Amino acid sequence: MKSTLKKLLPFAVVGVISGATTVGALQYFGHGSNNGDQSYFTTAAPNTSFAGMNTGAVGEDFVKAAKTTVPAVVTIKNYQSRTSSRASEQDLFDFFFGDPFGGRGQQRQKQQQAPDNMPSGMGSGVIISPDGYIISNNHVVAGANKLEVVLSNKKSYIATLVGTDPNTDISLLKIEEKGLPYLNFANSDNIDVGQWVLAVGNPLGLNSTVTAGIVSAKGRGIGILGSQGKATNPIESFIQTDAAINPGNSGGALVNTNGELIGINSAIQSTTGYYQGYGFAVPSNLARKIVEDIKKFGIVQRGFLGVQSLDLSNDQLVSSYNKQFKTNLKVGSGIYVTGFGENSGAEDAGLKKGDVITKVDNYDITDFADLSMSIGSKRPGDKVQVTYSRNGKEGTTTVTLRDQKGGTSTRTKADLTVTEKIGAEFDPLTERFKTEYGLNSGVVAKNVSEGSEMAKIGIVDNYIIIEVNGKPVNSQKDVEKILEKYQGNVQVKFVDDYGRIYTKGFKMP
Repeated sequence: MKSTLKKLLPFAVVGVISGATTVGALQYFGHGSNNGDQSYFTTAAPNTSFAGMNTGAVGEDFVKAAKTTVPAVVTIKNYQSRTSSRASEQDLFDFFFGDPFGGRGQQRQKQQQAPDNMPSGMGSGVIISPDGYIISNNHVVAGANKLEVVLSNKKSYIATLVGTDPNTDISLLKIEEKGLPYLNFANSDNIDVGQWVLAVGNPLGLNSTVTAGIVSAKGRGIGILGSQGKATNPIESFIQTDAAINPGNSGGALVNTNGELIGINSAIQSTTGYYQGYGFAVPSNLARKIVEDIKKFGIVQRGFLGVQSLDLSNDQLVSSYNKQFKTNLKVGSGIYVTGFGENSGAEDAGLKKGDVITKVDNYDITDFADLSMSIGSKRPGDKVQVTYSRNGKEGTTTVTLRDQKGGTSTRTKADLTVTEKIGAEFDPLTERFKTEYGLNSGVVAKNVSEGSEMAKIGIVDNYIIIEVNGKPVNSQKDVEKILEKYQGNVQVKFVDDYGRIYTKGFKMP
């Protein structure tokens, strides 16, 4: 027994010394106070802060920004008649977010087509003036014969579609009300990567949802407007954010911590159709220019540099160009001029094939998204200073931007041609086609603009128009002659892909 005690005595001494040391340390560092929770994860004291990040201030900013933004963000319900929507068209959100049903979206739409009293799609919008102007996405309002706007306080209004621009995916609506809460536009050029932002919208039917994240990147071109939309000259220079965005967020607000509008949420990059990490917003500077054009002129004023180009930052495009034209261009930064369009302002200003555009005004041009943004936010007649590299030497020149027809002045709806007003162009039918299908007249619709008068009555590319206002048409000139200076209701008789004949109409804009 004594021998056993002798063996255990050293351990007991060590235990006593260890215990005394622990108690002393606790007393020394103040842990002997009335701090009840001694667990590993302790409740932070009121004066506690985390190193490297002022979360207290950020939290306050989030609350203020959310309180400012939520009342100005609305739900937009898109109603479409069953006869005007094509069975082969994708759902609005499948279109921009992918089909979460693995390719069964089209079949699902045929089987579960919304009744006339139910919206075909829903998105978001942002009130930008106290008298009821609302900005949203083009794809949110596309194809609608009625648009309902629901405020955060549940008040409902029928909206007028003022105008749209598929090239930027922006639309402008108006409701009749006064004294509405609204958001101010911030200068999106001043945002920084890493800056905190909030996305506010109505995702998945969940009204007034606020999510937070940071600006992940600027000037992103993801190819969605040109490849999947109806954009003929798309402008893509998105703000990329990791704030959670889902179907229904489209058209909603991306704001800074002051509650100022820095972007309009438009798309996500996803394989499932739902949020997987990154969302994309149209920068506020571009969105503001578009809605100002629509409000003032009725149409978007778009300036063009007039160059055919190659994005040197895209290694696949450079490799393909080198292979096709037996050149040895290097992958790098800038836009390589491959040619010029008709009435090119750039060519008149002295730019030449082979020049590399590196800067527009004070805006560095690293890829096509940069060039698209720097020029696309300008109007015909605007002058820009273009910096370029030629044979290793830098040069500058001043280019006067022009519209696609070579003009340098702004236009209104009254200046538009008939085909521009109704939103389609027409090719004549061959006599052989007329004989085979038993037609005495007809033209083929092409380049039908999304949201145009022709699109609203269900006409898409390759449909055959037989008569306009009861008169047979065999060329685009026939259509223009019938509708030039015409005011009132227009009657159109046309044939779809399956040979079915429809007669529908619209009011001449």
